[in-house]
Amino acid sequence: MAKQSSAVAASKAKAKKRVVKVEAVGEAHLNATFNNIIISLTNNAGQVISWSSAGKMGFRGSKKNTPYAAQLAAADCSKVAAVLGLRKVKVYVKGPGAGRESAIRTISTSGIEVTEIVDITPMPHNGCRPPKRRRC
Repeated sequence: MAKQSSAVAASKAKAKKRVVKVEAVGEAHLNATFNNIIISLTNNAGQVISWSSAGKMGFRGSKKNTPYAAQLAAADCSKVAAVLGLRKVKVYVKGPGAGRESAIRTISTSGIEVTEIVDITPMPHNGCRPPKRRRC
């Protein structure tokens, strides 16, 4: 019984890796928070071709939210995608982080043409109810 369950676990571990179809045109999603920046290059269907983040590049703490960390993460991500065949991207930027512009600039200088930049940062129209006033 134990051998059979371990064989099933081994076959699931060696399951076929999902193959992503890489086209010449895709999307770049930049999630720039106050603590980190995450860059994902996808095809038009939304399947991730390559991704990178400032934390993945080895930055820790407050250094993750710097334009230099975003620049290195974007260069790492776009280098892999360019080798796989990505040529043009439409960039979707989300969040108030510091490295937004430098990441976009690095993607364009790495050989991937940026066709359009769209800001999809969520903005509250009225927001949550604020807490009660503090009593002294």
